[in-house]
Amino acid sequence: MKVITQSVNFNADKKLIDFIQKRMDKLDMFYDKVIQSDVFLKVENTSDKENKIFEAKLSVPGDSFVVKKQCKSFEEGADMAAASLERQLKKRKEKLRTHL
Repeated sequence: MKVITQSVNFNADKKLIDFIQKRMDKLDMFYDKVIQSDVFLKVENTSDKENKIFEAKLSVPGDSFVVKKQCKSFEEGADMAAASLERQLKKRKEKLRTHL
């Protein structure tokens, strides 16, 4: 799957981008028709510890899924977003199966 990662107002290191790529690639196991994933990494200027925003848009034929998570680290956000997308993909796959 093609994962386009954009970090807003900072430069993400290679290790973080590789982690996100690996985590998003695991979604192919649940739904094999995923076209691409757009990931946006943002840091909010607040004193709150949970100031990292991880936003992912997953494109599948005829639809797209958007997940936005706010966490302490981008890795935690990637895990939470991937788990949420995993549930949505399973739900879509079940829905498509019942229509056949």
